[in-house]
Amino acid sequence: MSKKDTHESSPPEGQEPREHDISDAGAWQPEHGDREQWKSEWGPESAEEAIARVAALESELTDTKNKLLRTVADYQNSQRRALQNEQQAKADGVSRIVSDVAVVLDHFDLALGQDPSKVTPDQLIGGVRVIREELVKILSRNGVALLQPQPNDEFQPGRHEAVMQQPADGIEPGRIVATFQPGFLLTTLAGERVIRPAKVAVAPST
Repeated sequence: MSKKDTHESSPPEGQEPREHDISDAGAWQPEHGDREQWKSEWGPESAEEAIARVAALESELTDTKNKLLRTVADYQNSQRRALQNEQQAKADGVSRIVSDVAVVLDHFDLALGQDPSKVTPDQLIGGVRVIREELVKILSRNGVALLQPQPNDEFQPGRHEAVMQQPADGIEPGRIVATFQPGFLLTTLAGERVIRPAKVAVAPST
């Protein structure tokens, strides 16, 4: 800086430096281009228009909240109805089975009410056979079938349980020789399910 510049910028000897007066600077104002851009994007808006816009947004928010609450309520009602339908279906199934089994109990009561001195062994066996057939019919009506493989049938793991190996004429190795206890197979719309495998004897593999 030159001596001239230093002299001009310094106050006269004995005087305090003069403070800059910024009182007339005014508030910040956007440039003309910024103002025009805001108008093009937002447009001039009065206080009434702003209040109307806020009210419209609040109304839209309220409608959205009400729709959400109705959706949640509908879902909860649907879940409740589904549970009630499931419980009703179970109750109907149990009622149907009890009604069928009651018939078998009636047969037992009739058999037990007979005079032993007047019942022959053949009649007793015949009565037991009738009761068994009635039980098999009840199982069949409820989607349950007997698993009772015949000699020389193929052994199927899961459906059959081999409890012993037994050589037998005319039976191929690994195939079923005899059934000691029948199994039960439940068939539904979802598929098949083995309730109890049949206990069988199989021919030795070697």
